[in-house]
Amino acid sequence: MKLLQSLKPINLIAFRSEFVNFYSTVVKDNLYRRISPVGDPNISVTPLLDQWVLEGRLVQQDELRHIIKELRVYKRFKHALEISKWMSDKRYFPLSTADIAIRMNLILRVHGLEQVEDYFDNMPSQLKRYQVHIALLNCYAHEKCVDKANAFMQKIKEMGFANSPLPYNIMMNLYHQIGEFERLDSLLKEMKERGVYYDRFTYSIRISAYAAASDFRGIEKIMEQMESNPSIVLDWNCYVIAANAYNKVGLIDKSISMLKKSEGLLANVKKKGFAFNVYLKLYARNGKKDEIHRIWNLYKKEKIFNKGFISMITSLFVLDDIKGAERIYKEWETRKLSYDLRIPNLLVDAYCRAGLMEKAEVLLNEMVIVRRKFSVESWCYLASGYLQKDQLPQAVETLKLAASVCPSRLNYVKEILAAFLDGKQDVEETEKVVNLLREKDDSHPARAHDYIVGAIMTESA
Repeated sequence: MKLLQSLKPINLIAFRSEFVNFYSTVVKDNLYRRISPVGDPNISVTPLLDQWVLEGRLVQQDELRHIIKELRVYKRFKHALEISKWMSDKRYFPLSTADIAIRMNLILRVHGLEQVEDYFDNMPSQLKRYQVHIALLNCYAHEKCVDKANAFMQKIKEMGFANSPLPYNIMMNLYHQIGEFERLDSLLKEMKERGVYYDRFTYSIRISAYAAASDFRGIEKIMEQMESNPSIVLDWNCYVIAANAYNKVGLIDKSISMLKKSEGLLANVKKKGFAFNVYLKLYARNGKKDEIHRIWNLYKKEKIFNKGFISMITSLFVLDDIKGAERIYKEWETRKLSYDLRIPNLLVDAYCRAGLMEKAEVLLNEMVIVRRKFSVESWCYLASGYLQKDQLPQAVETLKLAASVCPSRLNYVKEILAAFLDGKQDVEETEKVVNLLREKDDSHPARAHDYIVGAIMTESA
């Protein structure tokens, strides 16, 4: 394989260090820009915070809150939790109830529900206010702990914290997620009896539940109620939820009508990028390529980032438009944005699914040799393509390479193998793969070989 032969070892630690140093000196220096490049959750950002203080720089609590918010957007929960703890433990900033609620969510994401409960139980009673109770309820709902959520919701009512739609919306969303749609109407009834007003989220959750139940009449009923309620200020996202619901029940014309209404409410929105990302996805699901390109042309009038290109390329793939996606990829390259591996990986995956292995190899070669960037997903996409074409030696070599260069992602490699072997009863074929993996190859760690062989034997048992 040309790809494997041309690959040279990359010193990842040195490369990451060089990148962080370059980023913090060439780019206008601020605390977030020092923290942002450290994408590996196993690398602590606390030394960066300490170094910032040692340099005599000021740290404002609002700045730390903003960094935590940004890290949460990118699902960097471990780093966000580190900063939250550093904020109170080393800088001694007093925590607001909002800070505590956010920390509880971060603890859930990083350590699990039990530690959230411990944190809540050991908290001074004067801090256990409305927002903190809502945060714990939300944690129970997130983990789908129905009994705990029901019991805690009762406690919230007894404490007089159930006078707004928020706790009811959390419970409604929980029942929606677990498919107990009949319980939503009882909650709506209880809200009405207690004089708790419905907000747009209340209506949106009910619409989504009707869509999950394929009840288009229910969708229309709630839409009529929402649009006729003078206390509800509808925004672009309300109609997006309706458009998504109509799409799910197969009413394409109504879905498009809702999208047009949504677009009509976008004029006063300052940052339109998120809305455009959603529109691209929904117009693609509705099969409207012309609308996708129309939205894209509007999008390009705004400041567009990598996420926009990901949305556009993904939307074109929904319509099997590989050539169109290639044109957008070239457009992305001309923009000279930060090199986001997710974007070329979208093409590598699509090429492999379509059997265009030569194109996939060329692009992956560019990523590794020219850009000196790669991810385990890149190799696994390629291996999947080889497996589809029954090119077992190439697939095995690629998987061994994936396991050796990215040992922390071995579970992902196992998933690729499991997907390939799922439903296969061909013992001879399975043994062939195992024997190939057992072949001596000093360039890859034995650990990777053993792990992959074990994965295959487990799946074929």
